[in-house]
This record gives sequence, structure tokens and C-alpha cells, in this order.
Amino acid sequence: MIKFADEAVIEVVSGKGGNGCIAFRREKYVPLGGPAGGDGGRGGDVIFVVKKNLRTLAHLRYKQKFKAKNGADGEGKKRFCKDGDDVIIPLPPGSIIRDAKTKTLIREFTTESEDEQFVFLEGGNGGWGNCHFKTSTNQAPKYAHDGKPGESRMLLVELNIMADIGLVGFPNAGKSSLLDFFTNARPKIAPYPFTTKIPNLGVLRVDNERDIIIADIPGIIEGASSGAGLGFKFLKHISRTSGLAFIIDCSDEECFGAFDKLKLELENFSKELISKPRIVLCNKLDIEGASERFKKIKTELKNETVLGMSIFARKGMNDVRKAIVALVDNVEEKEQKDKESTVAQKSEFMAERSVCNDMEIQYPGQE
Repeated sequence: MIKFADEAVIEVVSGKGGNGCIAFRREKYVPLGGPAGGDGGRGGDVIFVVKKNLRTLAHLRYKQKFKAKNGADGEGKKRFCKDGDDVIIPLPPGSIIRDAKTKTLIREFTTESEDEQFVFLEGGNGGWGNCHFKTSTNQAPKYAHDGKPGESRMLLVELNIMADIGLVGFPNAGKSSLLDFFTNARPKIAPYPFTTKIPNLGVLRVDNERDIIIADIPGIIEGASSGAGLGFKFLKHISRTSGLAFIIDCSDEECFGAFDKLKLELENFSKELISKPRIVLCNKLDIEGASERFKKIKTELKNETVLGMSIFARKGMNDVRKAIVALVDNVEEKEQKDKESTVAQKSEFMAERSVCNDMEIQYPGQE
């Protein structure tokens, strides 16, 4: 079984520029032909591009070195030779590239559109041929430039899954079943804990023009933020979600403290996670005693949006779907308002800046 690939170390190398050529034009009917060495081609670039159909970094597991082509050397008769081909490395949305040694952040691919490119390393420039060095005192220069070398870097590529809703809950709470019910994903479902060992993504179709991406994060246990169970290996994937859906197994008699325990693990991992918009879904209401526990949890969490459901019995699923869509709508509306507020603040700042029309205009060179 191929493990979920969310990290990879790769080496990237840009192409070397081609050398300039030393040549002279000597033809029967061309007197004083002179120098005719052409320029070398430019080396290829290292380019990263976002591909939304990619979901993991599995394609980087079997190829760890990416090298652009070198530029071709210049030739006689002033033939300027071809540039080296670029090497293009596709990445899924949410990828991060860092320096492998220092862990310094280089780029986060979170807002790029499909096929948008990021040139990371440029190829070396091609060397000039001797046709550029002819002077009145040196009619036959025997000199040309070498091509500039390319660059080489070791990179750590990380993936933080980008989704609208992240499903959070203890093992066997019903996260995979919920993902299976609402989306086209088909995660493994079984009546024992830790069935899900890797994050799964599914797409909830809202209408003909809109989809919501839901991420099923492997079960959290107490101490996960400190490395227990699957540890914090997958907690980082929740950081890019817009909102969270906490799922509580109401068939468990100890379900009353589940929400607080989940909140504590998220808060210990990152303060930002606990501030994300959320809803609480109480599952397995078809089991005896679960409905009473749900009512008690709803009373205790009066400041939270709490809904009951039974995925097995198809109970309350329509309300859950509406709540998920509403949660995403509220997040998008808030982001839009924040964006408009930022633009308005910039406009007010520029409006306060005044120009005195009586001042004499000074052009460059009048100092």
C-alpha cells in the first residue's frame, strides 16, 4: 500500500548557459569576413506550477531530482543556438516549499490559479561569441564568453490540504461515513477505530456552479498534539480548512467530554485552529440512549451550533447538509467583507492625501 505522501525532499537544478563560439567567416567571395562566432543558448529554468487535479505529493516519491536542460553552445556563421528546455514541477494546491537545510519558507501555493507558474531558479545566460568583440584595433578577436552556470537547491516540499470543511472527531465517530454519504469519495469504513489512516477528500455538490470540498482527517485521540496515536502528523491539514465540523459519537456513554477534549488537542497544536468557525454534529442517534445524550450535549453546548444525525438511519442528514453549506457561506461572506474593508481603508488613506495646486511643478533635471 502506498503511504499518503505529504512531504518530499527534492533537488532542483537550473540549466547551464551554452558557451559562446570562436569562429571566422572565410568564404571565397567574402573578403575580410571577420569573426562569426555565435552566442550560446540560455539554460532552462526550474518552474513550479499548480495543478488542481493533484491531491498528494506521490509523484515526487520516485523522482527526487529535477534538472533543466543546458543551453546549446554557439556555432559559426553567427548561429545563436537554442535555449535549454525548462523543467516544470507540478504541485497540488496548498503546497509549501522550504529550503531543505534551513527550513526557510520560500513559497506557499494557496492563492494560485490553475497552471499559474512560479519561476524558482533561472537558467544561466549563454556566453557571447567572438562576433561581439570585434573592434577597430582587434579585427580578429579570439575570445568568447563561457556560459553562466545554473543553480542547484535542495528543497523540502510539504502539503497542507486545502478544503472548505475539515471533519474532526475521535476514531470511529463516523467521519468517513459522513464523507461517503455527502460526497463521491469512498473511504474505508469499518466498525473499529483507526480505520482511516490517511486524509480523504470529497466534493459536496451544492448546485451546478458550486462545490464544497470536505476533508476527513484521521481520528484524533487524547495526547495527539504531543504525538500520541497518529500524533500531529495530520493535524496540520486542518489548518487550511475554512471551517470545522466536530463529530461526536453519542452511542458512547463517555461522549459528554468529547468536544472539550477535541478542542484542547486542536488548541495545543495551534491557537488558530480553535478560532475557526465550527458546527457540532452528534452521530448515531439510532442507537438506544443516544438521543438522550444528544439532548444533554446540546444543553451543555448552548453557545455552539449542535445538530443530531444518524448516518446509518439517514436521520437529520438534510439539516446537516444545510448547516455545512451555511457555515461555508458565512466564512466566504466574512472574507469578502474583510477584503472590501481593506480596500476602503486604502481609499480613505489616499483621499486624505492632498496636493497643493499652487505649488510649482518640478521636473527631473530642474534641481
